[in-house]
Amino acid sequence: MPVSPLSADLLPYGLGSPDLVAVGEYNVHRDILPSLEKLSSLAAVRGFKLRIESAYRSFERQLSIWNRKASGELPLLSADGVPMPVPSDEEELMYAILTWSALPGASRHHLGSDLDVVDANACPENYEVQLTPAECDGMFAPFHSFLDEVFGSGEKSSFGFNRVFVPGRGKIRPERWHIAHLPTSRRLLESFSLDTLRHIYETTDIACKKVILARLDTLAEEYIYPYFI
Repeated sequence: MPVSPLSADLLPYGLGSPDLVAVGEYNVHRDILPSLEKLSSLAAVRGFKLRIESAYRSFERQLSIWNRKASGELPLLSADGVPMPVPSDEEELMYAILTWSALPGASRHHLGSDLDVVDANACPENYEVQLTPAECDGMFAPFHSFLDEVFGSGEKSSFGFNRVFVPGRGKIRPERWHIAHLPTSRRLLESFSLDTLRHIYETTDIACKKVILARLDTLAEEYIYPYFI
């Protein structure tokens, strides 16, 4: 595990020991639990069953996803969500992975405040959720219309939750399924340092390492900082 001497607080990077609690098979930051219960209860009143599909991820977990996509072990998807060949050019490969996957150490899932959610009541029996725009526009469309209504009513009425990956904000593709408890994530991101992230990469076996380090300032402006809201 890489450890940076530049910062004693490695929690924003998916390192260290965040204060997590289990919700089903996933872990979330303890501080979001009361708000999550309120949002889930409101969803239930409206006929939806909020189910978590992904929550906290460690640095090692995000690094594994990144490296397996780079090697072709996991599918690499185009901006349209269609499987694509693994590019031989390292920079092209890096940007292809970034279409749908965050940089390890810069994923909001490291915080434990962010969740990928669906409506379990809308899932057909034995259906394997993919977390795609097509699902959001199809079987989960009523659920996302409900979330649109809740998030549009203001942060207090939404119990602190909102979407982060929306059109026009940075270069990450919109993800309607991804919601964040903003009061918690803002607090956790206060200690984030690009210098610390750079040092972590320097001591980590990450695919596309050379181009990531060379382009890190630009990557931060396009793929990291726009989502610190």
